[in-house]
Amino acid sequence: MAREAFLARVKQAAEIGRAYRVEHQQLAPDVGYVGVTGDACAKLAQEIDAVGGIATIVDSLGQAREILAGYLLEAEAKTALCWQHPLLMRLQLNELLAERNVTRVDYDSANSLTQPARRLEQLACEIGITSVDLAIAETGTLLMCHHPGQERLASLLPPVHVAIVEQSQIVPDLLDAFRILHERGVQNLPSNITLITGPSKTGDIELQLTTGVHGPGRWRVIIIR
Repeated sequence: MAREAFLARVKQAAEIGRAYRVEHQQLAPDVGYVGVTGDACAKLAQEIDAVGGIATIVDSLGQAREILAGYLLEAEAKTALCWQHPLLMRLQLNELLAERNVTRVDYDSANSLTQPARRLEQLACEIGITSVDLAIAETGTLLMCHHPGQERLASLLPPVHVAIVEQSQIVPDLLDAFRILHERGVQNLPSNITLITGPSKTGDIELQLTTGVHGPGRWRVIIIR
């Protein structure tokens, strides 16, 4: 490839990457704690949108159900890979899925299957539905501690990931999240913690930014005040 053509492709990839803040920046000085002030829900939503997701702020569980029902329709979901989480129970997720003729796949249902059958069922899910442990307003990041019933596959495997977040789960800064994890005690931490900022993205194929290669290409977050 000619030098000019190669540089043109690098420039094109960089311009595409800037849409999702994938760009080279000069090293910033250590400013310590940043955090956010004001409306944490609005700031979290703003950052989620900035990194390629779609955030919706609602005022009630009922409104959250309506938005989630729309995402099920958008994904043409027949099966959903779901967390077992108190917030999703209060959302009456089971009833919503039944109303929409969507089969729920979770830890209990999958655990009764053989390993090959379980993997095939999980791979067939069109949408993953989770909550979070914490949501970081400063960067639009979702922090998830994984254990049985709240597996990482639900946020990584289906092409669409929808996370339901309550205002009480939002913290201003990553340092706040680390502080909370520390207060829980090292012995109570899971073996795997996931930090999710935006839909799946990769730039390792000819330096072209591609969405949805190694995980969900569509990332939706419903924020309940």
